[in-house]
Amino acid sequence: MDAAPAATQAKPVSLDHLLNLAGPDMAGVDALIRDRMQSPVAVIPALAEHLIGGSAKRLRPLLTVAAARLAGATDDSCRKLAAAVEFIHTATLLHDDVVDSSELRRGKVAAHLIWGAPSSVLVGDFLFARAFELMVETNSMAALEILARASRVIAEGEVLQLTRAHDLDLDQDVYLEIIKSKTAELFAAAAEAGAVGAAASAEQRHALRQYGQDLGLAFQLVDDALDYSGASETLGKNPGDDFREGKATLPLILAIQRTGAAERAFWVRTVDAREQTEADFERARRLVQDCGALDATLEAALGYARSAKAALSVFPDGEWRTALGDLADFAVARRT
Repeated sequence: MDAAPAATQAKPVSLDHLLNLAGPDMAGVDALIRDRMQSPVAVIPALAEHLIGGSAKRLRPLLTVAAARLAGATDDSCRKLAAAVEFIHTATLLHDDVVDSSELRRGKVAAHLIWGAPSSVLVGDFLFARAFELMVETNSMAALEILARASRVIAEGEVLQLTRAHDLDLDQDVYLEIIKSKTAELFAAAAEAGAVGAAASAEQRHALRQYGQDLGLAFQLVDDALDYSGASETLGKNPGDDFREGKATLPLILAIQRTGAAERAFWVRTVDAREQTEADFERARRLVQDCGALDATLEAALGYARSAKAALSVFPDGEWRTALGDLADFAVARRT
């Protein structure tokens, strides 16, 4: 994929246009988030602030707001849906970090290492509850259905990934199904909820859902690649965390397939048995890069980003459509 990164990097990608357009809405979303994460139980706002305060761009609620405005929304109902999306996302992160025993999240020490796993799980439950309160307040059964379904699908994806952890024979199609559920579903739901909040047509609603799903897949695949090529500052977590946890992400799946019998014993020891030494990640990183698995993962991400932009073609040209196109470009420009 030598040509693709060069093409992406020829023009610097920025979210400034989108962030400026959505500035007033996102200020309102932030105010809602901070208001609704309060509780007389002190550990709840403290733990929530630790994670939510570290989210600079709030991409998923930003997507809800942008989708609503692109679809013609003129009121502020999209802000409650956007805040609900952020609470769902944050709740899943709190739960994920406990399941994965993660040490870093958004560049900070993971909450469960400070407050303990029980508090992290329960605060995640609190944020889920807050999300559903916000959805009910919008009086939109359609939006409630979209985000409730997304919460269920995300949980299914997490369980599916857990059942296939350390699986050296996991194939690409199953992995894509996992990340479609775990990651892309909330992007898709965030965009579709925004469309529903704007009373968009069925065609526009479908297009924005497709845009969100493809955008989410592109983001996740680039994150997968960055685990083998990035730095802590880029990732917000330690490089190699996926490898150390034995997660079969796309770069690893392709590397296992491409290195074949010659490296089978290495993969069995490090991924299946998780018997790792300090030097193992560097060897895995080298194998992933040398066999072309990294480039193939980034090529797949680029394909999804292009598909996301194509989905926007049902809308007329304008500032919001351009800004959402920039977001798709940004998804695949996050590389070191």
